Amino acid sequence: MKLLQYLLALCLFGLLLAGTSLAAPAVEKPAACQVCGMDRNAFASSRTVITYSDKSAVGTCSINCAYNDAAAKKSLKIVLLQVADHDTRKLIDAKKAFWVVGGKELGVMSGTAKWAFAEKKRAEAFVGSQGGQLAGFEAAWKAAAH
Repeated sequence: MKLLQYLLALCLFGLLLAGTSLAAPAVEKPAACQVCGMDRNAFASSRTVITYSDKSAVGTCSINCAYNDAAAKKSLKIVLLQVADHDTRKLIDAKKAFWVVGGKELGVMSGTAKWAFAEKKRAEAFVGSQGGQLAGFEAAWKAAAH
């Protein structure tokens, strides 16, 4: 019996050491938000990637940090803003996303949550369970300004 407990403990210890292989896959670089320094892997469901007119790209943890970066770089035009789908964590075009502003689920870097969804039905289901309001990109971007 003690041998079985020892082997079980050894297996659990091995799993803890190899925990990174059980974790969700890492997001695209950079690993840290280029505005606030937060871990983009930990906030994979709200992260963004901004591509500017000078072909530079900035990775952030949230639309709030994306807004702050864009505000600091007024001379550059945003060519593409990608945001993570809340549920799948895949990057989607922020302007084509179905946004939910507000609700019970805490936001990232903001008192007002802003979540993006690739599908309207999933955004509506989120509103049904977590509250908030369906919105377009412009409303989400405006809310990120505050």
